[in-house]
Amino acid sequence: MPDLSRRRRMLVLAICCSSLFVVSLDNTIVNLALPSIQRDFGASVSALQWTIDAYTLTIACLLMLAGSTADRIGRRRVFQTGLLLFGLGSLLCSLAPDVGSLIGFRALQAIGGSMLNPVAMSIITNTFTDRRERAKAIGVWGAVIGGSMSLGPVVGGVLVDSVGWRSIFWINVPIVLAAVVLAARFVPESRAPRARRFDPYGQALVGLVLGGLTFGVIEGPGHGWGSPLIVGCFVVAVVSAVLLVVVESRRRDPLIDPRFFRSAPFSAATVTAVAAFAALAGFLFLNALYLQDVRGFSPLHAGLLTLPMALMAGLLPVVSGRLVASRGPRISLLAGGAGLTLGALILLMTIEADTPIGMLILAYAVFGIGFGMINAPITNTAVSGMPISQAGVASAVASTSRQVGSALGVAVLGSLVTARISGPITTGFADASRIGWAVMVGCGLVILVLGVVGTGNWARRTAADTAELFESPAPEPVGAR
Repeated sequence: MPDLSRRRRMLVLAICCSSLFVVSLDNTIVNLALPSIQRDFGASVSALQWTIDAYTLTIACLLMLAGSTADRIGRRRVFQTGLLLFGLGSLLCSLAPDVGSLIGFRALQAIGGSMLNPVAMSIITNTFTDRRERAKAIGVWGAVIGGSMSLGPVVGGVLVDSVGWRSIFWINVPIVLAAVVLAARFVPESRAPRARRFDPYGQALVGLVLGGLTFGVIEGPGHGWGSPLIVGCFVVAVVSAVLLVVVESRRRDPLIDPRFFRSAPFSAATVTAVAAFAALAGFLFLNALYLQDVRGFSPLHAGLLTLPMALMAGLLPVVSGRLVASRGPRISLLAGGAGLTLGALILLMTIEADTPIGMLILAYAVFGIGFGMINAPITNTAVSGMPISQAGVASAVASTSRQVGSALGVAVLGSLVTARISGPITTGFADASRIGWAVMVGCGLVILVLGVVGTGNWARRTAADTAELFESPAPEPVGAR
């Protein structure tokens, strides 16, 4: 990549951050719009779950493929393609005639989304070669995430209230079109010196694991947990997971290298990401239904009530990042796990159809503090002790784990709550949702335990041992392709 002026580098950063902004904003806004979508289409709760999970599941499956493809054929090219697909998917979502079409268009949107954030981060890393400048650029990247999370509830509430839920997809289109044009003008093309080879077997097996598991969990309450379809989905997921380990162990460039999981910090970071994002996705999903369908608040009012959580989750990553840099990840992980546990516990103990607003705001703020502290140390812990050559792949697995957690959070918590609702949602939801908040408490406790186990001396030794495995790559087994 040629040397760029400071002004040009700042333009590249702004263009990359625009993709992050629309993707992050979209996630928050869509959750807020779910009750309106439900009323317009007469959609079931499982259909609402698929409206979220069609997006997160697709991204989880394709995230690592998008990154390796960009390294191979050109990062700017893949970034622009992702923008166009995301914009097209957004436009089609706004025109969806029924909930089935909306779910399909959300998957198209996610195909584009999978090409944006990881590729944009690669572009930023290659543009800002000075270590200090790169750190500042990544700080701006984190601030954009915080800003989009803070704006999402308010912007979403205003749009859904005044124009309708379809407008939440319109705002993506002009932003991505502008980013496509600006990327062509200002973002230089770049490729990796040695791109990882495409792994079709790993890619297919990851899709079967995540797809089978998510479909079984979401559709289980409707079809019956013992039905052949649901049992078959779980069998496919388990068998595919076993085959994934076997197949990936035999490939020179696996999609997911099983040896990574010999590192306790890496394994802990992966599980922490799944638990934290499952809790967040479950919170956003259940809370949107609770505030609007049970409490009768407008989308704008619901967005404003959720704002304390969004502000804490948006602002605290900066504090957490500095704490990780100076003291290591343990304090942030413990604070994050404690915040998620306490926030969910308050809701578990107090949630009713008429819970005082002050109590809700307190729980939301505490939950937001927990999530705000947890995100920064996930990547740091994942790459801890890894050789530089593997840091990018380890970070990509951590990012994929976040999406897997989001998909499972909506699937599992939505299904658990749906199965317990008897009668109208307005009267039965609060009591039925207690099991969801209890699961979130469990997620927080898991993070607390991993925050200790994954950051101690024993964990660091396993990371060092794992790093040695990659210093001289093992020869490819006979017959492996």
